[in-house]
Amino acid sequence: MATMFPGADGDRRGRGGMVEYQPIPRYAARVGANQPGRQMTIGSELRNLPSVERVVNGDSLFHAVTAHGREMLVELTREVLDGARKRVLSGAAAPAGDEIAEAVLSLLAELTEPSPRPVINATGVVIHTNLGRAPLSDAALAAADAVGRGYSDLEIDLGTGRRGSRQAHLQSLLQRITGAEAALAVNNNASALLLGLSALASGREVIVSRGEAVEIGGGFRIPDVLRQSGCTLVDVGTTNRTYVRDYAEAMSEQTGAFLKAHASNFRVEGFTAFVAERDLVALGETSGVPVLHDVGSGALLPTERYGLAHEPTPQESVAAGVGLVFFSGDKLLGGPQAGIVVGKRDLVTQLERHPLARAVRIDKMSLASLAATLAHYVTGEAETRVPVWRMISATADDVRSRAQQWRATLSNNRVEACVQPARSAIGGGSLPGETLPSWTLTINAPPDRSPESVLSALRGQSTPVIARIEEDAVRLDPRTVLPEQDDAVIQALTAVMTG
Repeated sequence: MATMFPGADGDRRGRGGMVEYQPIPRYAARVGANQPGRQMTIGSELRNLPSVERVVNGDSLFHAVTAHGREMLVELTREVLDGARKRVLSGAAAPAGDEIAEAVLSLLAELTEPSPRPVINATGVVIHTNLGRAPLSDAALAAADAVGRGYSDLEIDLGTGRRGSRQAHLQSLLQRITGAEAALAVNNNASALLLGLSALASGREVIVSRGEAVEIGGGFRIPDVLRQSGCTLVDVGTTNRTYVRDYAEAMSEQTGAFLKAHASNFRVEGFTAFVAERDLVALGETSGVPVLHDVGSGALLPTERYGLAHEPTPQESVAAGVGLVFFSGDKLLGGPQAGIVVGKRDLVTQLERHPLARAVRIDKMSLASLAATLAHYVTGEAETRVPVWRMISATADDVRSRAQQWRATLSNNRVEACVQPARSAIGGGSLPGETLPSWTLTINAPPDRSPESVLSALRGQSTPVIARIEEDAVRLDPRTVLPEQDDAVIQALTAVMTG
């Protein structure tokens, strides 16, 4: 592991202005051979290294030892000294004791700094997978905090005092929102689909349209999930056109399910034909084959209301009679990471009883925040309380007004910027190709700096700001910046552009 030391010209700078010392080739038998007036042997340089006790007992580490304990600081000091010793043996000069102490403190900060760190998303991508997807509502955060701080009725029926089910906290909410007979939540949508296939069709065939045997991100491929669940994939139709008769002709005594998967991160246009859920359900009912539908993003509101293309909703699939519907909790639903299954009661019960259900069950904090998020939909407050929908429903004029406020404040701080029209993406594998009209605060890098260096400096702030480069300018989209983060954006831009 490389160790961080303060300042040395020519070395690579790391976090917090520290310098990462790398081993250098042995260029002479004596250290400092290229430094006039200095001829020290490697042996003497090794003797110049301070002892562990001297470093740990020094004033520089006093507060660190008090806060974290002597044992931990001894271990870190040994690690830093081991690295320094190797570099001396490679021809480097021995660092001074205060340099060793600073390196220990740097390593301690690296180990103890909270991670992941909060960042500000100014990219304009609403559901940014790399930045944690959907931010949670205040109510969802409060619910997770409440159950995380102490005990809860996670699996106890307070009325009877007997053991209950954690799924009971979500059942009525999901039934009311989607119209389904029953519901189940697990840790993410990939495991929800794996559980569904394992419980209903393991050892049997699952029929899928070739146009829906897709990869939906992170190497998650429908054929791979089928194999992992013990099912045999039977693909029918063609990439762009599949008919009900294709499913009917592929059926056999080994058919365990029909599976439909929404192509959430790409779009096929032109000469296409896909089987509607209702038509596939009709075929399944005549043959006793359940229909499973992965709708992906978990849109519980009609996306066309906001000028976007229609995104399939769980409500539509349930109304069409689909046996099980699978969707994510942390995309367009706007909640925590979760995989949600709604549908026929007898099928959901089979999933609940499967051994895999325990391995992929949802944890208490995600469950609490998911329940709070779903409550926003029940009360009709999703558009105003769920951050993802606040961002999507914000008008272009709303966004421009915030960008203009940023520009005015920055102008007072001697930072030049302009406000330009732009487009915001939905992201997160939802509504591919769909964007919303927006506005950005646009900053041109000074002549002596590149746009990439400005982005890097923004990421290096105490609260990192993530922006984008477009047409060789740095652009920040207020649509995806939470209102309470505006001051932090201004502070970061001022520090970067005037520092």
